[in-house]
Amino acid sequence: MALALRVACSTWRIKWPQEHRCLQQLKHSSVVIAQQSHYTTNASQQQQQSKPQPTEAIAAATPPQIKRNVASEITSVGKAIYEARWDAKQTAKQQQSAGSMSTSTEQQTGGDHDKDKKKDNMEVLRSKREQMRDNMQDYIFTRYFNYVKNYDKVLEKNFPKAMQLYRVFFDGVKDFFADMKRFLKIARIANDAPQGIRALNRQELELYMQMPRDMMKVAPALIGCSLPMVGYAFFPLVFWYPRTFLTSHFWTEQQRNDFQSYYMKRRLQCNKSVFRCLQAKLKSLKMHHKHAEFESILGQLGSGTHPTADALIAVKDIFAEGPYSLLGMSRKHIKCLVKMHGLPNSLFKRHRLHEHAFLVHYMDLAINREGGVHNLRTDAMRYCCYLRGLNPDNLSREEMIEWLRNWVKVSTSIQGEHITLFLHLPILLGYNHPRNWKTIYCKSTTEGAAS
Repeated sequence: MALALRVACSTWRIKWPQEHRCLQQLKHSSVVIAQQSHYTTNASQQQQQSKPQPTEAIAAATPPQIKRNVASEITSVGKAIYEARWDAKQTAKQQQSAGSMSTSTEQQTGGDHDKDKKKDNMEVLRSKREQMRDNMQDYIFTRYFNYVKNYDKVLEKNFPKAMQLYRVFFDGVKDFFADMKRFLKIARIANDAPQGIRALNRQELELYMQMPRDMMKVAPALIGCSLPMVGYAFFPLVFWYPRTFLTSHFWTEQQRNDFQSYYMKRRLQCNKSVFRCLQAKLKSLKMHHKHAEFESILGQLGSGTHPTADALIAVKDIFAEGPYSLLGMSRKHIKCLVKMHGLPNSLFKRHRLHEHAFLVHYMDLAINREGGVHNLRTDAMRYCCYLRGLNPDNLSREEMIEWLRNWVKVSTSIQGEHITLFLHLPILLGYNHPRNWKTIYCKSTTEGAAS
C-alpha cells in the first residue's frame, strides 16, 4: 500500500504540486490508519486469547473488516487523486480562458482602433476626391457658360446677317408659342363660359380670330426646319420668302409695315368688284320700300362721297332678304367679298364670311364696353382700321377715331339678319376714302420689298 502511494506520488509530483501535497497527507494518514488497525488487531487477538470465544465467529468476523478497510482506503486515495487532477485541469482551463479572453479583448480593441483609423483615412480621401471633382466641375461649367455667353457676340461679329436672322427666328418662335398658349386658354373660356364668345374682350377676340390662320400658315415652316438634313435647306428658304411661309411673329418692324401695305392693297383692289355686284342687283329690288334710298346711297358712292351712318342704318332691311342676303348672293359676289376681307380661300366661303362678320361685330361691342374708340391706343386703333378695310398709313388719330365711330355705330345697330350689311361696310364707308384711293392707284415705294 505504501509502495503504491510512493509510485503514485512520484509520477504526479512533477506536474501537480498541490496534488503532491495531498498525496503526502494521504500517505501519512494511511500509515497511521494501518498502524491503528494493526494495533487493534493485536489487541483483539490478546482479548480473544484471554476470553474464550468461538473460533468460527472470530474467523468469520476478522477478514471482512480487513477487506473493508483496504477498499475504503483505495477508493479514498483514488477519489483524492481524481479530485486533484480535476481541480488542476479546471484551473488550467480557467487560466487559458482568461488568457485567451485578455488576448482577444486586446486584439479586438486593437482591431477596432485600426478600423477607425482606416475609416478616417477613407473619409479624408473621399472628401478630397469630392472636393477635386467639384472644383473641376465648377471650372468646366464656368468656362463653358462664359464661352456660350460670349459665343453669340463672336458670331454676331463674324456673321451679322446670320445672327440677325437667328434672333428674329428665335424671338418669333417664343412669341408664336406664347400666343398659341393664350389662344388655347381663350378657346377654353369661349367654350365653357355661358355667354360664349361675348365674354371675351377685344384683344382676346382679335387673337381668337387671327391665331388659327397663323397656325396653319407657319406649321409647314416649323415642321420643315425641325426635320434632320432638310432643315438646313429649308431654313434659308423660309427666310427668303417670309411673307409666304412666316407670320407677323417672325417679321421685323419694316417687314410688318411692308407686308401690311401689300395685303391692304390686295384687299382694296376688290372694292370695285363688290361695288359692281351691288349695282348689278339693284334692279331686282324695285319693289322694295327701301329701293330709292339705297339707290341714292350707291349714287353717292359713285360720285365720290360716302353716306352717313344714319342713312345706312335706315336701309338695313334691304340686306335681310333677297339678292343681298348671304344665301341670295351669287358665287362671284361671295368670292369678291372673301378677297376684300382678306379671308383664306376655302370651300365654305359663306360660312367663313358669317363667322368673320360676327367676330368683328363682337369686337365692336367690346370696344363700347371698354369705353369707346377714343380709349384705344394708337397701335390698337391702327389695327382696327386695317381689319375693317381702311389703310391707316399717314392717318392722324382724330381721323381714325372719326371713321371708327361711324363703323361702330352701324355695327352695334344691326342684328343677325343684317349680317350682309356689315360685310359691305368697307365699301359703304371706305370706298372713296383718300387713303384707300392712294393705296390702290399710287405705286408704293416698298412694293418691291413686299413682293
